[in-house]
Amino acid sequence: AIQLNEKQKVRFMYGISEKQFKKLVNDSAKMKGVHGENLLILLESRLDNLVYRAGFATTRRGARQLVNHGHITVNGKKVDIPSYRVKPGDVIAIKENSADHKGIEIALANKIKRVDFINYDEAKRTATYVRYPERSELNAEINESLIVEFYSRV
Repeated sequence: AIQLNEKQKVRFMYGISEKQFKKLVNDSAKMKGVHGENLLILLESRLDNLVYRAGFATTRRGARQLVNHGHITVNGKKVDIPSYRVKPGDVIAIKENSADHKGIEIALANKIKRVDFINYDEAKRTATYVRYPERSELNAEINESLIVEFYSRV
């Protein structure tokens, strides 16, 4: 029951369906390194999450909607898939004709603290995903080993 609760907590935190979450767990198992940390890296590498982390939206749900509605570009190309996997070096930006979007304005005005694995350019209003995050930079309340255990016995 503890494992299920942990999985559900993280799923709802990132706003992901069970099917998508299970795919991320399976993909993280195929990567080199620690299974649980790889899962968190894949979760953090989602476009909707990075839009939220960059400060373009106040919530992950709001970020997901910005992506869905075509307000976000990755490396200059419009991407409207929230689960799009961003790679280090990719540049996330607000589409030119979406620059005066009210929600984005409010989010950018209220964003105080940004994460170290994203470089935000105030003038260009772009965010560069510099590198994969370290475990220490992510939510300490997540016990990823419980999630891995949950799926290993299913």
